[in-house]
Amino acid sequence: MAKKTTSLAGLGGLVYSTDTGRHCPECGQPVDACVCKRTLIPEGDGIARVRRESKGRGGKTVTTISGVPLAETELKELASALKRRCGTGGALKDGVIEIQGEHVQLLIDELTKRGFQAKKSGG
Repeated sequence: MAKKTTSLAGLGGLVYSTDTGRHCPECGQPVDACVCKRTLIPEGDGIARVRRESKGRGGKTVTTISGVPLAETELKELASALKRRCGTGGALKDGVIEIQGEHVQLLIDELTKRGFQAKKSGG
């Protein structure tokens, strides 16, 4: 049986407020203004790996870029610029940039031009 707390301090902090809505449990800020998740730069060797995928996508070809050493906001801007460069759509999912179509060499050249170390991954 759970132990009953007699004070608000025993609850562990603010979880919801009618003024700002949900709060991040780590930094205590409102979820929209949370800074603890955005500033994280993914760990890795700093090499952007570009590969072509079609498995599990209904036969559609997608070019993915993983391992780019940027924070999430800068990664969104890079994904947007790369989509414009290829003239196609795409998405950013879990730190992996997905560009519709087969654009491996174009993306490697563009990433190298922007100062990233990029290499082709996979077959």
